[in-house]
Parts: sequence; structure tokens; C-alpha cells
Amino acid sequence: MKTLLKFLAVISFVAILPCQAQDKPAASQKAPPLKLVQTIPLPGLKEGDFDHFTSDPDNHRLFLTGEENDKVFVFDTRTNKLIHTLDPTTSPHAILYRKDANKLFIVEGDDSVVRVYDSNTYKKLSEIKLTVDADSIAYDPATKYVYVVNGGRAAKTPFSLISVVDTEQSKKLRDIRIENEHVEAVVLEKSGPRLFCNITGLNAVGVMDRTQSSLQSTWPLPAGIEQNMAMAFDEPNHRLLIAARKPGTLVVMDSDNGKVIASVPSVGMVDDMTFDPGQKRIYLAGDQYVDVFEQKDADHYVRIAHVPGGFRAKTGILIPELNRYYLAAPKHGTKEAEVRVYEVKP
Repeated sequence: MKTLLKFLAVISFVAILPCQAQDKPAASQKAPPLKLVQTIPLPGLKEGDFDHFTSDPDNHRLFLTGEENDKVFVFDTRTNKLIHTLDPTTSPHAILYRKDANKLFIVEGDDSVVRVYDSNTYKKLSEIKLTVDADSIAYDPATKYVYVVNGGRAAKTPFSLISVVDTEQSKKLRDIRIENEHVEAVVLEKSGPRLFCNITGLNAVGVMDRTQSSLQSTWPLPAGIEQNMAMAFDEPNHRLLIAARKPGTLVVMDSDNGKVIASVPSVGMVDDMTFDPGQKRIYLAGDQYVDVFEQKDADHYVRIAHVPGGFRAKTGILIPELNRYYLAAPKHGTKEAEVRVYEVKP
């Protein structure tokens, strides 16, 4: 009997151990990669999307285009306060800040122009006429050319254009014609002349030599994945990072041949994506959440966080110099618009 009692006591003690061990991983878990530290209120706006951010780290400024409110907002990143509003602008989309020229280049879609502003006084200087629905851009600092997507659906043409604009002379040089009515993000190769674009109407990626005027290749997304919107480029590892909306998916392609390396579920309605080569992280801003992925190596990607964001809060930017991620959340119902400021955790 004594032997049996000792045996039962040992079994009871061992049975308790798993419950104690379960608490340890929770206590030692890493903090989420994004921690909300502040919100910047934007009262008085109507409902409607924001579109893109750009930053001026040296002068502690952050620019945000309010597409549906016809405004561009300027924030001080030291105080996280609104310090200026360009008003009105006409459906502003992408925005380029050239520190070396003290100029802002704002793509204003409804007027089909790129307007040029003095970045210190915010005075309008000039404009470059494009076609209807000018939107996404990519900038080449070597040539000072900016590549602007325009035309297509809103222009009621079966083709889209990527216009090459010389930001030194503030004039359009030429148009690259894409035989599809829906083109979204554009990224440029630094080590060579290639341009990659999301041909959203084909659910494919277009590839071309940007000194030429036609596509060289078209790389399809995996079957069943549609509406590729945002794009980033990990050039050292030869990886194109593509965010699709239907269903929400992060697609990784080999930039040498278009081979699909990975396809991982993600938040939906993504419009902005940032790749941080320092921490090997990818930030996807979508409806209600920001997804953070970790690049384990060039072929493997893991979602490490699904961070609450906001309704149609699909405009985000990482500023590594500040260790901050900014997310623009539109007005929704009684909730006013705001910019959410997150601290980036290691």
C-alpha cells in the first residue's frame, strides 16, 4: 500500500508540471514588432481614402496625400503634429520629395498632372501634363527621372501609360505603353535598367528595360491569386515582393526569371508595402490590420504579427531612421481620421 501511495504521489506531481511549463513561453514571448505609441488626429475630414506617404528625415517632415479630401498633409515627426496642409490639391496620389532640389512633385489624378511645389514655402512652381488618372510612381535618383502610371480605365483606353518625367526640367520625355487598362505599382532596378510593374488587369508582373518602350516579359501570378497592387524589391536577393488582394496574399518571385518562390496568406486590401532589409521584415498595410512578415532567408517568409490598424487603413510607411511606422486611417462613421504612430520593436 505504501508503495502504491508513493507511486500515485509521483504521478500527481508529474501531472502538474505541464501546466507550470505552459506559462513560461508566454512570459518569454517577444514583444509584437509594432507598438502603438501615439495618434495624430485629423478632424473635419470627410470619409475617403488616403493614398501615399513620403518622408523628409533630415528636416523631420512626413507628407501624406489625402486622395479623397483633395489635401496634402505635412507632419513634424519630432512632435507628431500636423504643421501644414496643401489645400486644395486635386485627388493627390503619389508624392516625391527631392531634397537636393527643395521640391515636391505631387501626382494629382483628377487634373491629370504632376504639380511641382517649393518644399519650403509650398508655393506651386509648375506642372507637367499627363493623361487621366495619374497615380503610382517610381523615382530613379541617377537620372532624376520619375516614372508615372497614368491612363487606362479612367481614360477609357484599353492601354495604360508609364510616363517618363524629367524632374530637373519638369517636363515629360516620353510614354511607355502597356497593353492593359489597369497598371498599379512600379519599382526600378538599381544595378541595371529594368523596370517591374504590377499589370493588375492581367494578374501578372510586367518586366522591361526602362530605356526601351515596350515590355520584355510578363510573369503571371499563381493561379487563383488576383489583383496585385503593391510591390517592393529585395534586389540583393533577387526577390520581387508582391501584395495581392484576392485573396490577400504575399507573393515572392525570383526577379531573374519570374519563378514563384513563396505564396503566403496576408491581410486584404493592401495598398502599401515596405521592405526593411536591415531587420528583414515586410510591412503590409491593409484593411483593419498591418501584417508584418519576417524573411527567414530569400526563399522563406513567415508572418510574425497581425497588428490592429483601422478601417481601410491601407496607407503606411516605415521610417527606419526614426524607428517608426506610420499608418493613415480614414474617417469612418463617427470615428475621425487619424495617423497612427507605431514604435518598431526588434
